[in-house]
Amino acid sequence: MTICNACRYCEGYCAVFPAMEKRMEFPDADLRYLANLCHNCGECLDACQYAPPHEFAVNVPLVLAQIRLQSYRHYAWPGFMARAFERNGLVVSLLLCAGLTGVLLAGGRVFSHAGMVITFGLAGLFVLIVWAVGFYRFWKESGGTVPGPGSIRQALTDIVALTNLREGKSEARRWFHHLTFYGFLLCFAATCVAAFYDSVLEWRAPYPYLSLPVVLGTVGGIGLLAGPAGLLVLKSLRDPAAMDRAQNGMDRAFIVLLLLASGTGLLLMVFRGAVWVGWLLSIHLAVILVFFLVLPYGKFVHGIYRSAALLRYSVERRFNRPA
Repeated sequence: MTICNACRYCEGYCAVFPAMEKRMEFPDADLRYLANLCHNCGECLDACQYAPPHEFAVNVPLVLAQIRLQSYRHYAWPGFMARAFERNGLVVSLLLCAGLTGVLLAGGRVFSHAGMVITFGLAGLFVLIVWAVGFYRFWKESGGTVPGPGSIRQALTDIVALTNLREGKSEARRWFHHLTFYGFLLCFAATCVAAFYDSVLEWRAPYPYLSLPVVLGTVGGIGLLAGPAGLLVLKSLRDPAAMDRAQNGMDRAFIVLLLLASGTGLLLMVFRGAVWVGWLLSIHLAVILVFFLVLPYGKFVHGIYRSAALLRYSVERRFNRPA
């Protein structure tokens, strides 16, 4: 960062470099903040005159990726779960899915609808608590400045539009991220609408193909197939020099779980009248539960801390100084 601060060739690439230029020193807290501002597009590595084989060997995307992983552990709650980020790999996730599928199939007559609602409800509540604590720890460490309405609006714009992934080779990642994020939101909305139909209106599933929960779930499921699939392909094509290999297992586990969740969900809708749909439902529920379990200690947390970093960055821009 000291070398980059002297060079400043990349200051127009993303939010990292303008935020860096507001600092003369780089304590750990500020490095964690800058690391979570980075989208790891690799543009700065391609442009850097001090990148390897130069003797300075500057590699901003790689170093910030490594610091990001350290920040996930640093802000994790409870603290003893910090090491879960190291074990959150594809093999572990698939084994958990297989194990839970077996449990659900064996206990199909034991697990009531109310029991499943309580299980997933508690899992969701735990995820929200862990995220909230992590966000609070990040914000407190950064100084705890209370953001104003203007800063919040700007941060939301940057988060929703993925402003820092708009140009060059980042554009494809931006669209696949959009498909993933909004596909996830649509699937969540479909679940909420279906729960309202069942619990309040007492309209029982399965619902007609043109009903609101089915339409929302179908569109969202297609987005959740296309988005993660595109991200998986792009990941395989990216420059390995800009990537932290220690995170490959965690990254792939998250993408594969999204693909399994959306794929099994769409298959449930298509084959909901089949005699073997109970097997498929057990697989789908197991995948969703594993997805919930790894959310606080997997790749998804990058969205939480990046949002916090973008909010802090919007505060800095408005006051033209570190928050």
